[in-house]
Amino acid sequence: MQRKSPAPPVDTTETAERRKLRKVGSASLIGTTIEYYDFFVYGTAAALVFPVVFFPSSSPAVGTIASFATFGVAFFARPVGSVAFGHFGDKFGRKRTLVWTLLIMGLSTVAIGLFPGYETGVFGIFENGIGIWAPILLVVMRFLQGLAMGGEWAGATLLTAEYAREGQRGRMAVYPQLGPAVAFFLASGTFFIASVTVGATSEAFLSHGWRLPFLASFLLVMVGLWIRLSIDETPVFKNRQAKHEPAQVTLPFADAIRTQWRQILISGMAMSTLFAMFYIGSTFLTSYGTTELEFSRTTILGFGMIAAVVLGITTAAAAILSDRIGRRKVIGAAYVVAFFWSLLLFPLLDTGSPIALLIGLTITLSLYGVANGPAGALLPEMFPSRYRYTGAGLSYNLGGIIGGAIPPILAAQIVAVSSSIWVGVLLAGLSAASLLCVVALPETKDNDLNESPAPSAHRV
Repeated sequence: MQRKSPAPPVDTTETAERRKLRKVGSASLIGTTIEYYDFFVYGTAAALVFPVVFFPSSSPAVGTIASFATFGVAFFARPVGSVAFGHFGDKFGRKRTLVWTLLIMGLSTVAIGLFPGYETGVFGIFENGIGIWAPILLVVMRFLQGLAMGGEWAGATLLTAEYAREGQRGRMAVYPQLGPAVAFFLASGTFFIASVTVGATSEAFLSHGWRLPFLASFLLVMVGLWIRLSIDETPVFKNRQAKHEPAQVTLPFADAIRTQWRQILISGMAMSTLFAMFYIGSTFLTSYGTTELEFSRTTILGFGMIAAVVLGITTAAAAILSDRIGRRKVIGAAYVVAFFWSLLLFPLLDTGSPIALLIGLTITLSLYGVANGPAGALLPEMFPSRYRYTGAGLSYNLGGIIGGAIPPILAAQIVAVSSSIWVGVLLAGLSAASLLCVVALPETKDNDLNESPAPSAHRV
């Protein structure tokens, strides 16, 4: 009787490792999705609702500028969050810090959904509304959102990058980079549903319909909190703990600035076009489409959902490609295209065609995705473990100030007094400057995250 050969053994170690990586990736993706969702619903509301609800006494143009100014407050809070949460993340762990960023972002977003408007009374008092306190409270919550986001991105990317296998760091670090695409889809989708069900131009939408996406954040935060509490600390940070390295660093921020301040400044400028493409493409074009081109809210939000799907695809493809050819080449190529596209964007939009708006929104966000995909690996790879959270966060959020806060405000002012083509010129100039900075940065894809970057990575 012929005996059957034994079945090949199942590699339980490999299976368990893959399961762990998927869990870490999911925790990072869901967390950043929630954080960016909270961030984006504010941006969407700043374009569609806040000029009326919180700045009703202003002209439409002034109200839009004021609304985007409150939007920009968060970007100036983000470097503060990078320093504060980076300190705790570098000294006490990535996981523990990310739980706090999630809670602060979620609770501040829910609070915005509960705030009364400029002309809304509270508990039978303030018969003419709470007035100036409405935008003040809005700014405070927006600052807290920025604070949390400043600590979120670096921690989420470190969570995946420090778990990644050799040669697959771009692929693994793409999980948090997909958060903006998923979040933009959800933010546009929830406003789309609220607009359709309550009425895009009705008093009900301006009174309470816009609040629903903010309040929905509570459920998302609970899910994200549960997932983040279930994962382990990163292997790289555990190695540092085993070597007692945390005690060597008293202030990660000071160490990062003293050792790599030039690289932080240059990488921050390199990231600025990434932010500009996203926030011009999402928030500003949402406002431009409704006010200047006079498309309906539902049309703009529907286009946003389509563009978000394409954004997710380009982000993933660029991150995976960067493992093969390098981070700088992929990001640099995106900025070369961004330079020429910026000059074509507004002449295309001003044709007034809805297809032109969809194309403009989709390509602008796709260029953001191509640059953003590799950034999740690039910035963590530049810094040693002992201040990696702080260094990566500072670089990324410095770019947020230059490219995310300033261009939307300037764009609103330019459109109010001049031709929209100058917004494109602004973006083209920023793209050229970022490209030069990307060229000046070192290639990092082969760096070992358990070790300090090679000496050449400290020089720019």
